[in-house]
Amino acid sequence: MAGTRAAIRYAKAVLSLALSENKAEEVNTDMQLIANTIAQNEDLSSMLSNSVIKAEAKKSALLAIFPKLNTISNGLFDVLVSNKRINILNNVALKYSTLFDAHNGKEVAQVTTAVPLTKDLELQVLAKVKELTNKAVTIESIVDENILGGFILRVGDKQYDASISNKLDKLKREFTLN
Repeated sequence: MAGTRAAIRYAKAVLSLALSENKAEEVNTDMQLIANTIAQNEDLSSMLSNSVIKAEAKKSALLAIFPKLNTISNGLFDVLVSNKRINILNNVALKYSTLFDAHNGKEVAQVTTAVPLTKDLELQVLAKVKELTNKAVTIESIVDENILGGFILRVGDKQYDASISNKLDKLKREFTLN
């Protein structure tokens, strides 16, 4: 993903500023709004990544789309425009929310299964992950039929792969080596 490292640096800087001014929650709400709006609007996403459109025009469009943002969020637009990085705004907004959650002791656990999780199974996974991490956890469920069965659990930078496809791959490698 292009600009991920830069997005993390900008997000850390914005979070630091927001925390020092006691506006981290407000800025997080802004960042979620920005990320959701860009994700749902292909024209906006294309406009931000289009190198032909001038940066000032992009900034004007963003200010028109988001008229009631916090001054810190508006300042992010200025910094990204002046550094010719407005194309990574969506990544910065997403990274900010992730960093904000981590700062508040919240963690997102991604559970990939072949079929949708039942509520009962989701509660069991949630309890187990909370026990392992000692943090408030939310579950993000992903359905991927390619794993055939089982599950893949990702929490932060740790991953536990108990999928059938993974077990079949291991078996295949074992037979090829012999």
